[in-house]
Amino acid sequence: MRIVLADLKGADGFVNKDTVVGGFGLRFRGFSFTTRLIERFRKHYQNVPSIHANYLAAIFEQQGHDIAFTDNEDVEGDLALVLTSLIDFRHETQWAQRARSRGIRVGFFGAVATHATELLEGHGDFVIKGEPEEAAMRLARGEVLSGPIESRPLPDLDVLPFPAWHLNQDVKTVRHAVGRSPWATRFAFPILSSRSCSEFCTYCPHRTTAAYRSRSPQNVLAEIENLCDRYGEVYLIFRDPLFSVERERSVAIALGIRERQLPVRFECETRLDRLDPELLDTFYGAGLRAITFGVESLEDGTLKRVARRPIPLEHQRSMVEYCRQLGVATEAFYVFGFPQDTIDSLRATIQYAIELNTTAAMFKILTPYPGTPLRKRMEPLITETDPEKFDGQTPTFRHPNLTNDELRFLLGSAYSRFYCRPSWLSTYLGMKKPRPQWLRTFDELASAEQAHIETLFFNSQPQKESMQ
Repeated sequence: MRIVLADLKGADGFVNKDTVVGGFGLRFRGFSFTTRLIERFRKHYQNVPSIHANYLAAIFEQQGHDIAFTDNEDVEGDLALVLTSLIDFRHETQWAQRARSRGIRVGFFGAVATHATELLEGHGDFVIKGEPEEAAMRLARGEVLSGPIESRPLPDLDVLPFPAWHLNQDVKTVRHAVGRSPWATRFAFPILSSRSCSEFCTYCPHRTTAAYRSRSPQNVLAEIENLCDRYGEVYLIFRDPLFSVERERSVAIALGIRERQLPVRFECETRLDRLDPELLDTFYGAGLRAITFGVESLEDGTLKRVARRPIPLEHQRSMVEYCRQLGVATEAFYVFGFPQDTIDSLRATIQYAIELNTTAAMFKILTPYPGTPLRKRMEPLITETDPEKFDGQTPTFRHPNLTNDELRFLLGSAYSRFYCRPSWLSTYLGMKKPRPQWLRTFDELASAEQAHIETLFFNSQPQKESMQ
């Protein structure tokens, strides 16, 4: 049987799917001079293919099936499996309808297939709800699936074959996400050493599909060794939401890379309170060159209301500074629009982002994704009816303190104030010396200009009596 795996590229803005935002995906559209530059940059440096599609390819290959990948073209086959996202589901269902019109059976998998099945009704022959590998094993053995299908999470992730990157031509053109080099990394691969998340943040979709499980260090190292044997020097993007949550396991992976002398550089995501200098030294010795993490909000009370454990600011600063001294790039994530947020609190968060001075920063608007506890709690406040607008950039609910225009303006202001600083470029290029006075002066001028723009905007807004 010929299996078509559709990992489709979005055409409007920078679109990132698969493991991003728990699989719902991210669409980043430039809406200002600064954000348009960021959109262009991300299109070039964050275009890794789907790891889940490549896991499915490996399962079908084991059973002797023929595999074809597509990122947009219509491809002939007997069965097509389409990776779904919230921000690009219309494109995905349109592709599926064209495939069905040519006599191909079509199934969907991914976060939307699991948590927003109604968006796919009538567009395919079956929908896989849950982690897709168990259902793929049934398909590979010849079972015919129809309608919504429950796919049980595998308790032992070590039984999975390694992703079949050798079947996917896109692996030769991907680039790494955070590093400082303007040149493409020829072979970069996403890798999952664990699934789901051990935390309980109510707004996060990473833990909504299945419980947290991890692979053994030996299994992860065997996959990395396999990649190095096939491709030589590789760049790995660990897509675990919390790579270092099991300290001994992550140390064993890092030490194994060093002991086997694998030609690897890598980046990972974790919480800053799961890091310390000793652990960072170990990771750096194994090839760590970039790390991403959530800060979300400056206010501890705001974080506690969404069940996120606050991290002391001094620890955040010390870990970022230690990464800077090592030469490890950092990217912090911030969320605007928590119910307690005000104009002043968001301005304070922006100022903190500037002071933390990470290599990069991503600012998003709070979004109640399907399947999350936040969605259930905020359902009466949701005003947006277009699922594709749940993209992390668009206000989707009635905020008690901020208008949609204010939220969008502050989002744009965050990007402008963070990236339009002359000193940001010195940070991005990895300069470790203290900023000279002339650079601080130019920073102050840039900050004053942005403050003037903010004053003009808020003075132009109509007075609001109450938004309760």
